[in-house]
Amino acid sequence: MTDDVKDPTMTDTPPVAADAPQAVDAKPSALPQEELDRMTDEIVAALKTVYDPEIPADIYELGLIYRVDIEDDRAVTVDMTLTTPNCPSAQELPKMVEDAVASVPGVREAKVNVVWDPPWDQSRMSDEARLVLNMW
Repeated sequence: MTDDVKDPTMTDTPPVAADAPQAVDAKPSALPQEELDRMTDEIVAALKTVYDPEIPADIYELGLIYRVDIEDDRAVTVDMTLTTPNCPSAQELPKMVEDAVASVPGVREAKVNVVWDPPWDQSRMSDEARLVLNMW
């Protein structure tokens, strides 16, 4: 079973795009809720440490993370995209995400899938990313 990860702080700053996959999947988990919440918080914090080398905002706030699934066996799968298929960091960013998620205590393994649907656009960026990039 899987649970999509939602950044608890996003309640104060809702996703910009209505279709942004930030909602929590209500499927039951064999993991205790307290442990699932802790892992969720720490995975989001880990994702926020990964920056695109060409953009001074983290990939989470840029809206590049589409889904995070935490399995009952603590394997974590991340669906992410890139700002463009020709992104110069296309090889290194998924590995950086995988390493960041794998470093979270309790994560058994981390796998990253790069997806292109829906395509990324600036509407997926959080207000924080817009502020950092001076895109108001």
